[in-house]
Amino acid sequence: MPNTPPAHLPGLLEPCADEIRCDIAIIGSGMGGATLAYALRNLGARVTVIERGDFLPREYENWSPKAVFTRGRYRNSENWYDATSGPFRPGVHYYVGGNTKVFGATLPRFRETDFGAVDLHEGVSPAWPIDYRDIEPHYARAERVYRVHGTPGQDPTEPWRSGDFPFPGVAHEPAVAALADSLRGQGLTPFDMPIGVDLRTGGGCVRCATCDGFPCLLDAKSDADVCAMRPALAAGNVELLTRTTVVRLRTDPSGTRVTEAVATRDGRELRVVAERFVLAAGAVNTAALLLRSGTGSGRGLADGSGRVGRNYMVHNSTFVVAVDPRRRNDTVFQKTLGWNDWYRDEGPHGPLGNVQTLGKLQAPMARVLGDRVPAPILGALAAHSVDLYLTSEDLPTPNNRITVDGADRVVVHWSPNNLAPHRELVRRTTNAMRRSGYPVVFTRRMGVAVNSHQCGTAVMGEDPATSVVDPYGKAHDLDNLWVADSAVFPSSAAVNPGLTIAANAFRIAADGELAR
Repeated sequence: MPNTPPAHLPGLLEPCADEIRCDIAIIGSGMGGATLAYALRNLGARVTVIERGDFLPREYENWSPKAVFTRGRYRNSENWYDATSGPFRPGVHYYVGGNTKVFGATLPRFRETDFGAVDLHEGVSPAWPIDYRDIEPHYARAERVYRVHGTPGQDPTEPWRSGDFPFPGVAHEPAVAALADSLRGQGLTPFDMPIGVDLRTGGGCVRCATCDGFPCLLDAKSDADVCAMRPALAAGNVELLTRTTVVRLRTDPSGTRVTEAVATRDGRELRVVAERFVLAAGAVNTAALLLRSGTGSGRGLADGSGRVGRNYMVHNSTFVVAVDPRRRNDTVFQKTLGWNDWYRDEGPHGPLGNVQTLGKLQAPMARVLGDRVPAPILGALAAHSVDLYLTSEDLPTPNNRITVDGADRVVVHWSPNNLAPHRELVRRTTNAMRRSGYPVVFTRRMGVAVNSHQCGTAVMGEDPATSVVDPYGKAHDLDNLWVADSAVFPSSAAVNPGLTIAANAFRIAADGELAR
């Protein structure tokens, strides 16, 4: 598979020596790392972004359901290990831009209440050490950078905004518009999902059926590569090192300062020496790197609290496929609708979560309904379905954690919690779809391998005894180490985390000590 970088892209490193020096080294080029590099691009520091993958190739197969879903052409991660059932291939992608290269581009803000303590069915979702007002200006900036389309005032749970969305909401196609009308007739309040695609005048988005879960052949999806990493490289002080896996961070004799990142690149060792280091490798790999970099005390680096790797959250998620055998759904770009009427439900189950449409299901993607269903039946179901993704909040617990075993393998210890509200969300959504004219409804809850919403393994907080980093992402135990991905999230909320990762990266760059 060719991995050709975009033509004439500046800032790509091909080191000829075994050591690279810079002011700030950012490990990971996904939503956190790329956005942080973008935020630092004009501040004078020499920034090197280290990415273990390469550029995802632009090729015909970007838009092939069989290549993407049946053959897994772009799934390039190593196996992780479920602590109870053995190896599995996680839903992570090692490319410039990380998982955003294949995400659904849904970019909502967390609700204002998500930053405070929330009573859930099985416990209290903890408060963040920041308030919504602390991050709101950075949400606004992230929405501009990631070209977010939306319509304010429709969602009853929407937090206050200092300004409008950068671009208007994406119009629903007929089948989705009819569903929205039916939901309103049931007393619900559907809204235009905030979506990051380039529908500006002259923009590249063609509203195709191969967006959610696919790479974008036209670079029209608002991924971290296109919207943040490439503009950062163009500024002149940001460089990118691809095909480079950081295996360990080394510290000075005091153990309070990182001196270098030890990496492998194309089979040889490479050292990156910097004044400041930022981890943005994703909640699992950030935790794994800290654990691998421990000083022999039995804990990882920056682990004075014993919390590194713990409090892993990934959401409770279910696919819902609602079928009306009497009519085809010819929708092409389906991911435009959501509803949050039960997001802060006050019934016996407590808050339930978010419902949003998925990209239109196609036959090779319908394996989510079961591996043993014959392909012709899957195709028939997909042709007559509306497809939804349901998300409920899970709780951080010490036993849900990431570890690294004696063979240096990532091990995921994960037992789902707070499931009763999620089952109620599935029940209510199923009933709503049946009342909307879809008599046959299939559901499937996602397991350990569906982890694109991973968070919580290096949480932020004021107290070094109960958190890994401070409210600005700086490690309590080290003078020059920060974390800028979803590992710092104290709670998972119940919506997609991408925009919050980006907004928090902007906040760290603007308000913290990293850029000073």
